[in-house]
Amino acid sequence: MSDWIEALARLKARREAAVLVTVVTATGSTPRDAGCKMVVTLDRLHGTIGGGHLEFRALEIARALLADPAAGPTLREFPLGPALGQCCGGAASLLFEPILPPGLEIALFGAGHVGRALAHVLGTLPARVIWIDPRSDEFPATVPSNVEVRVSGLPVHEIDTLPGGCQVLVMTHSHQLDLDLVDAALRRVDFAAVGLIGSLTKRARFVKRLGLRGHGPDAIRRLVCPIGIAGAGGKHPAEIAIAVAAQILQIDQSVRVKPIETDAPAASKGGIFS
Repeated sequence: MSDWIEALARLKARREAAVLVTVVTATGSTPRDAGCKMVVTLDRLHGTIGGGHLEFRALEIARALLADPAAGPTLREFPLGPALGQCCGGAASLLFEPILPPGLEIALFGAGHVGRALAHVLGTLPARVIWIDPRSDEFPATVPSNVEVRVSGLPVHEIDTLPGGCQVLVMTHSHQLDLDLVDAALRRVDFAAVGLIGSLTKRARFVKRLGLRGHGPDAIRRLVCPIGIAGAGGKHPAEIAIAVAAQILQIDQSVRVKPIETDAPAASKGGIFS
């Protein structure tokens, strides 16, 4: 069964911590064989290692690890005798692997005035920023330590390399490139948000062109344009950057509180990613 793989992927997209519990060895009579896995979060369980007192004890240990940010992998031995309340007569060893959620990840396309201002602001946040532009001379000589610069002659191809759960922001020097990037980004359903700099007029024009490229209403609703918290700033690059950065943090918070069963959050027509 691969349910645990799908659970970890969903948890990663929502940046939720978990512990992967694996039956490493199983000797004698045991509820499940070696290699069996389950995923434990603070309030959920995905998969099973056989139920009973062994699984109950594993849940206790896993959640204790989740409460300790410094916890690392640990291997525990369990004789399945009366002390554990299971009289299988065998023994099992379980590996507990804490899996911490990835940090806030942002893909920023465009190194123009607003892009440079936004990269500067994002450089002060506990986040990973992937900054992409085909023009190497547009990037500043130095960038914050959490910013990865990618000079790419084919920025659209970078969409496929981005991590799931990241927020994609498009603000390049070319309307055509913007359209191609948004088109590619909306074809992936695992991004937290897809944002495009521009006006409501630009949004209307893009919506029409995206429709011609086969995007339906559900996909187009995920596009946020204009980006930035409405009324938070003016037209200066730094003001726009601050409004967009604040919006990024709002999205991040909304993603964190979404239940794991829900799909990736849809975006409103403008103002706030939601």
